[in-house]
Amino acid sequence: MATFTITGGKTLSGEIVPQGAKNEALQIIAATLLTREEIRVHNIPLIRDVLRMIDLLRILGVEVKPLGDHSYSFRAAHADPDRMRTQEFRDIAASLRGSVMITGPMLARFGQGYIPRPGGDKIGRRRIDTHLKGFRHLGATFQYDQDENAFSLQASRLKGTYMLLEEASVTGTANLIMTAVLAAGETTLFNAACEPYIQQLCRMLSNMGADISGIGSNLLHIRGVGSLHGCEHTILPDMIETGSFIGMAAMTGSALTIKNVSFDHLGLIPDAFRRLGIRLERKEDDIFIPAQDHYTIESFLDGSIMTISDGIWPALTPDLISVFLVVATQARGSILIHQKMFESRLFFVDKLIDMGAQIILCDPHRATVIGLDKKFRLRGTTMTSPDIRAGVALLIAALSAEGTSVIHNIEQIDRGYENIDKRLNALGADIKRTGG
Repeated sequence: MATFTITGGKTLSGEIVPQGAKNEALQIIAATLLTREEIRVHNIPLIRDVLRMIDLLRILGVEVKPLGDHSYSFRAAHADPDRMRTQEFRDIAASLRGSVMITGPMLARFGQGYIPRPGGDKIGRRRIDTHLKGFRHLGATFQYDQDENAFSLQASRLKGTYMLLEEASVTGTANLIMTAVLAAGETTLFNAACEPYIQQLCRMLSNMGADISGIGSNLLHIRGVGSLHGCEHTILPDMIETGSFIGMAAMTGSALTIKNVSFDHLGLIPDAFRRLGIRLERKEDDIFIPAQDHYTIESFLDGSIMTISDGIWPALTPDLISVFLVVATQARGSILIHQKMFESRLFFVDKLIDMGAQIILCDPHRATVIGLDKKFRLRGTTMTSPDIRAGVALLIAALSAEGTSVIHNIEQIDRGYENIDKRLNALGADIKRTGG
């Protein structure tokens, strides 16, 4: 198990470029299975989860070629659905939540799919009902094998239909879009997720010959086509990394420039940080965060305590709630953090309390943070990263803390952040990696 040792209290400076979006990359890589022709994808983040997804395609028989500089070529002319049942495929797929998105393209193109119970973050229940019910609406049947802990799916003919999704699941929406593009007739998806990742997937599929309307809304109309062709696609910058770097600059009192953020795809993220009192400036497609000795949380107009909560896009993405919570610990004022989607995502706050933060965990979804206003710095401690987003939030806390902190299980951070220690050390951080 790898470990970070962080000497906190360093002021950072310089420029940093966010990696390609992890969530988009997983969808785009899965979508390359929908055609026999070559697809070239650029700005792929070379992180653990994405590299595992690429490994799964290789196991299926996809010809994968690195093109250099975070670009890959995929050609699925000889993809073999029988290889989904190999032990090698099952082992990797079970460790990766995003592996579930391979099912839709394989079902659409070959009429069969296989889903080992997917792994990923331990942040509470993460059902795949939206995926399975959607596949069934499109004409597939499935069976659960208790011994293999996996679902097998079959579809002799997929047919478009109307679906009201029970939740606006990003991976569920992506999976059903990729299934519907080759189904006969028209599919309507209501209550579809509409994050920039989904919009990017739809645009790529449209470039491949798919017929999709309503892109950017929660109501999608997909008219099935007989086949898709190759294309070239560039992945957006990762908005979660951008948000993490904004929070890191505020916590460490640093002046940083985040380059090439694709600002128009950030949604409410910049404004949510401004509600914490963090100054940031847009400079074309960059964000500049000036050094601040203090930042003050806003109150609502009636004077009541500010609430930061996640929600369905274009509301604030849940993947940044952990970062907002950490940043609030050093603000002036108090705030209620409401994480609605996952009941275990706030359970890392005990580690922040050990560091001296003043936090009341109200229930699994809500925490009240009483900001220390940087009058009392967090103190270094030893902790373990429970998931990707909590892991980077703890790293931000450690960078701002007095003394030395140790974070174990940083493989969780590596799943979502490429070479994060090297990139932050280039800004002046002191992070040492050992083991792993």
